[in-house]
Amino acid sequence: MKGYLGIVFGLLFMAGCSGSDEPSEKIVLPSNLVVNIEVAQDGSGEVNVNASADNANFFSVLFGASGSGNSVITNDGTASFTYTTSGVYSITVQAHTTSAAFISQSEEVTVTIDPGEEPLPDYIPATGYTTPESYEGMTLVWQDEFNGTVLNEEDWTYETGGHGWGNNELQYYRRENTSIVDGHLVITAKKENFEDREYTSSRLITMGKKEFQYGRIDIRAALPKGKGIWPALWMLGSNFPTDNWPKSGEIDIMELVGGPDGDNTSHGTLHWDNNGAPVCTCNEPSSYSLGGGEIFADEFHVFTIIWDEDAITWYVDDTQFLTISITPEGLSEFHNEFFFIFNVAVGGNWPGSPDGNTVFPQRMVVDYVRVFQEQ
Repeated sequence: MKGYLGIVFGLLFMAGCSGSDEPSEKIVLPSNLVVNIEVAQDGSGEVNVNASADNANFFSVLFGASGSGNSVITNDGTASFTYTTSGVYSITVQAHTTSAAFISQSEEVTVTIDPGEEPLPDYIPATGYTTPESYEGMTLVWQDEFNGTVLNEEDWTYETGGHGWGNNELQYYRRENTSIVDGHLVITAKKENFEDREYTSSRLITMGKKEFQYGRIDIRAALPKGKGIWPALWMLGSNFPTDNWPKSGEIDIMELVGGPDGDNTSHGTLHWDNNGAPVCTCNEPSSYSLGGGEIFADEFHVFTIIWDEDAITWYVDDTQFLTISITPEGLSEFHNEFFFIFNVAVGGNWPGSPDGNTVFPQRMVVDYVRVFQEQ
């Protein structure tokens, strides 16, 4: 149902005449011209006119538009026009006895066009799995829905540089490769030369700002793809600045090793220190693969861990695929607070380098991150 604003305007009368065609009999002009103009309030740009007058044989309505106009001849005084651009327009209504004998009324109206919702960029999926904002027995202690226009640097810090990051990675991390688009965090990996590197990307951390011990963590994301592409949603212990890796412990909520054999597989892993030697759960069955030819770039999926004093359990779209007990004394790292790291690496020891089939740019799109803890 469209709402309309009715506007009844005062009369501005003007008699029309024709010199050579002036009739021999006196022409009686219309009188009591009343015009009602209704401007649609739904942003459609539609304007409706309803006019009446005594002794009028017909009406003409001129919908002014950018220096020109659209003229409508009507017997009953009703006419409509739809503007496509917002603006102030002059509308003139003439009540005619003959084509040359009339009275008229003009008024300006303001038309506002609602452009409607812009379609999402094609790299942001419109579909996918989602999870609730509440769970029985748990409290939502922190979330980032990325609803602003820029990254919230009260919660996040950009890590920058191109030194390989311990994995012989090929990218240079820059803040310019992070954007907030339609309520989504977008990290873009590009093939471009910068500071002696052939690729750029972004790496974000919450160290010293948002750190957590235990809870349920949900991250809704659509992942990049292609050989040499290595996105990760992961955590490091908050003691990392003093104890370094792997003594700080590492929880990989999601890692994907891009390529034809990896674009459909999410990995969950723990790393820690065992008497000075780095160890991990890398050799355990610690991955979840999509079926039916689907890949994680096609739509959103939710990557979850549920972490308590006994174990860490991994899920994709609420389907459990891995549980690791953290009760052994050697895994004491996982009873500390941890901070988040979101990044897209290019190349490195695990994925290898991009090849001729790798398409750039590649993007990891994060819809939300939510942390719940027991009440």
